Amino acid sequence: MSNDRREEFWERLEDVRAGMLEIGGAFLPMSHNVEPEDGNLWFITATGTQMAEAAAKGAETRYIVSDTAQGLHTEIKGRIEISTDRKKLDEVWNAVASSWFEEGKDDPDLVLIRLVPASAEVWLGPESGMQFLYKLVKSKVSGEKPDYGEQFSLTFS
Repeated sequence: MSNDRREEFWERLEDVRAGMLEIGGAFLPMSHNVEPEDGNLWFITATGTQMAEAAAKGAETRYIVSDTAQGLHTEIKGRIEISTDRKKLDEVWNAVASSWFEEGKDDPDLVLIRLVPASAEVWLGPESGMQFLYKLVKSKVSGEKPDYGEQFSLTFS
């Protein structure tokens, strides 16, 4: 697998704010934090949630992202687990999380979750609606089939 594709995947995913995380067969909207350096996606949730309970068991999951603005559509498969890494919590802490947890990073209900990706199906398209529209119009004028991007699979170790 080309490192360029992998880097493009992580770069576009960093600019996306949310996706749908599968927990027990249902999909929950979640905001992720991407850390390409460690190869994981990070989430913040509360104790007692389905997500925290699934992570405590090391559950297999899927995370779906579809963002036309970034031209990224992906299904990431992996395993979620609870992390007690305070340094990582400092890195991924943000304004959204602070609005949910009154006591901030020391809130006793806060749970840091790591999604360890195993694989991903990736579709990369134009990074803007205008690029997509241009390619569509160009294909109609030229009669040539438009290039809307590429599809590929990634595996993570």
